[in-house]
Amino acid sequence: MSTRRVYLHIGAPKTGTTYLQDRLSRNVKALGAHGVTVPTRSPAVSPGLFHFRAALDLLGQDWGGDPGHAEGSWDAMVRRVRRSSGSVIISHEILAPAPAEAVARAKRELGGGEDVHVVYSARDLARQLPAAWQESIKQGRKWTYRQFLKKVRRRQPWFYRSFDLPSVLGTWSAGLPPENVHVVTVPQRGTATPDELWHRFCAAFEIDPAWAPEESGRRNPSLGAAETVLLRRLNKGLGRQTRREITYDVLVRDLLAEQELAGRAGAAPLGLPPKMYDWVADEAERWIEYVEGSGVDVLGDVADLRPVRPSPEEVEAWVDPDKIASRDQLDVAVEALVAMTREAARREDPDQQLVNRVRTQARRLRDQ
Repeated sequence: MSTRRVYLHIGAPKTGTTYLQDRLSRNVKALGAHGVTVPTRSPAVSPGLFHFRAALDLLGQDWGGDPGHAEGSWDAMVRRVRRSSGSVIISHEILAPAPAEAVARAKRELGGGEDVHVVYSARDLARQLPAAWQESIKQGRKWTYRQFLKKVRRRQPWFYRSFDLPSVLGTWSAGLPPENVHVVTVPQRGTATPDELWHRFCAAFEIDPAWAPEESGRRNPSLGAAETVLLRRLNKGLGRQTRREITYDVLVRDLLAEQELAGRAGAAPLGLPPKMYDWVADEAERWIEYVEGSGVDVLGDVADLRPVRPSPEEVEAWVDPDKIASRDQLDVAVEALVAMTREAARREDPDQQLVNRVRTQARRLRDQ
């Protein structure tokens, strides 16, 4: 009889994954006391990073890092899972659009006759698509909103392949009983308590929310339309290699996007173009038809997958990020420049660091 149950949370992106993964990481010991393992490679490597590298290795990708930097991580994950008993939770959203070969390997190597469950979190496209374009810009992409949405309607970008519920679950559910496939819906705004999504995840993993008492300190804050456009223009000015370096993550994504520009007062929200609501509504019905016909386990309400159409006032107020006024962009650019200048002033000049080290060593030699 099986003594291990493996839960693979495969995404989708922008469905509370940052919060979930951080909360799991913060509560590894507490969950372990209840027989729940969140695997990690060593105390020096966070579970989130380990799961990311394992997913990269499974998919044969480097995701902008040095070639081969994730090599061996998937095998390490498999070893840790096989040494565990009770419940095991693995989570990373880049797994959602994995090809059938990688999916079959994951289930085979993590299962081995054990109980494997797939958990997929889904959100309506009216909220999902603006968030996805913004996230792609934070990751260094240069495309306009119009270009991104055009590709989405052709089902081309990686993000959309991650969101397309029937396609994702059609691959991941192969060979699994429907009760082992769990769809967690993200509640619509204003329809649930702040911890409802967390409780839905816990129900999918069959854990008590109280087993992970420490709250997550991480959020993935949203940018306004002008703020996102500024980052896109910055990406255009930076070379491809620069956008792949760690300094881009530290200065642009972390400092500018997530600390300085996110939640900026008076920022115009980034929303779906009103003319796209019919299309996303049709997509939602296709998703719901798949879920209801497949017999998979649903945590939440499939109605959450339907877009909430904007009011006439909201349609009138919608801002096209591809047509942001130069003055609005200038205001954001000044704030970004101020933030970068402060950061430069905070950091010690590398040349001065060398001078200081030489002076220190000279004093030591004189004092001998």
